[in-house]
Amino acid sequence: MLKPSDKWNWYYCDEEGHLMLDLGEDILFRTLLPRKVLVTCAFTPSQFTVEDAADYQHFLESMAGLDYSGPRQVELVLNCVASKRFHKPVQPKSWFFEPRSTDYTPQEGEIVQLTNQFNRGRFIVLEVGESASLCLSAELEAFILSPGKELVFGQAIKVMHDRMECVNSDSQKIALVG
Repeated sequence: MLKPSDKWNWYYCDEEGHLMLDLGEDILFRTLLPRKVLVTCAFTPSQFTVEDAADYQHFLESMAGLDYSGPRQVELVLNCVASKRFHKPVQPKSWFFEPRSTDYTPQEGEIVQLTNQFNRGRFIVLEVGESASLCLSAELEAFILSPGKELVFGQAIKVMHDRMECVNSDSQKIALVG
């Protein structure tokens, strides 16, 4: 499994049109964040921080219940870290999803399920707001939002909490100390 390093660097690549992460040794990771969704600081090269490394570990641990290969996990985790740090604040797009609960508030890193008339999918919660959270699609197949509009694996969307269902509460590890 890829381990975070303080030698990694974020930068925006005009040629690719996306935020990139230089992992060293001629290895580059292209995030799913195009120019239009990036905050201003994303256009200035910056180091992979201690906070980024902590988020990397947190998101990696939270997806233990997802049966993905090591490279797919790393791809998803790096997109989680990039989106959490560099995604512009956006308005919720909850109309794509069916209402589920009225008093649910997710936690960062939690796996939630979102449903609509086309499909049901798992999403990772990146940032929790008062009534809506930024989430990242954790489905390998594209999640259809509406005819002609879909989210791909690792793409972010903000959704109201009343559209979410927790899917990993039973898979949380509990340590008993005696």
